[in-house]
Amino acid sequence: LIIASLTISAILVFFVVPLTIVFFIYLSNILLLVYQRNNKVKADPLSDVWDSVRKTIASFWDIYARIWHGYELHGVKNLPEGPGILVYYHGAIPIDYLYFLSRLFLWKKRLCLSVADNFVFRLPGLKLLLAVTGVMPGTREECLVALKNGYLVSISPGGVREALFSDESYQLLWGNRKGFAQVALEAKVPIIPMYTQNVREGYRMFKERRFFRQLYESTRLPFTPPYGGLPVKFRTYIGKPIPYDPNITAEELVEKVCKGKFLFSFQTKTAVQALISKHQTIPGNIWKALLERFDKRLK
Repeated sequence: LIIASLTISAILVFFVVPLTIVFFIYLSNILLLVYQRNNKVKADPLSDVWDSVRKTIASFWDIYARIWHGYELHGVKNLPEGPGILVYYHGAIPIDYLYFLSRLFLWKKRLCLSVADNFVFRLPGLKLLLAVTGVMPGTREECLVALKNGYLVSISPGGVREALFSDESYQLLWGNRKGFAQVALEAKVPIIPMYTQNVREGYRMFKERRFFRQLYESTRLPFTPPYGGLPVKFRTYIGKPIPYDPNITAEELVEKVCKGKFLFSFQTKTAVQALISKHQTIPGNIWKALLERFDKRLK
């Protein structure tokens, strides 16, 4: 009985919060459906008609972020007034990114369109939420149109692979992806790095196993469940933008973001990895991340 009780308690501790997040996401979609039906809204999901309900949803997630993770957002001044591409590290659950979207909308009333993995669009019952929040498959054409229309566009080059197989060492798993750099060059927009401190301490994946890796590579579906949900401190840092340079190639731009030759004050470091190195204890430490909730010095 004691062993069974401890097992159930462990399951509750490690999986209830991630499941609660899923519940709140679907609740957000239900709120949009109610708003759409009551107001008979047929406008473009990205239009201002949806702003009032967007603000309601963003306010809910911002309150959740403040209470559960003491969430802070730093470096908003580094975002360009016009279009740009945000490149960020992908946690086991990108809840930090949802916090960022919510606070950006509340502070600046600005939408950031999000490139998501194809499996996200197979999830049932989220079509309206994805449309109203600007989540898109992220083809080259869609990204170029969004940037031409003045939107910020965000992408995590590591995507689901990084979510599943990175760990508390915060290793970037970008592979050979350079499409975002090519789009930035074609659209003549800057790239802005972004990273959330302690995102892997809040939510983690089980240690990589060859079977799960092979399963993902063959299906491109995330079968490994995340666990955690501890109320560790989250701080999102937006780095200085890498400006458009007509004389640079996509490969060289990826070098600046991924491998680093020269990048503002981050010489010899990568843009995203530089943010990780500056703001993250490596390997990550859950207890330290929890104690940072009481550290007021960085506010």
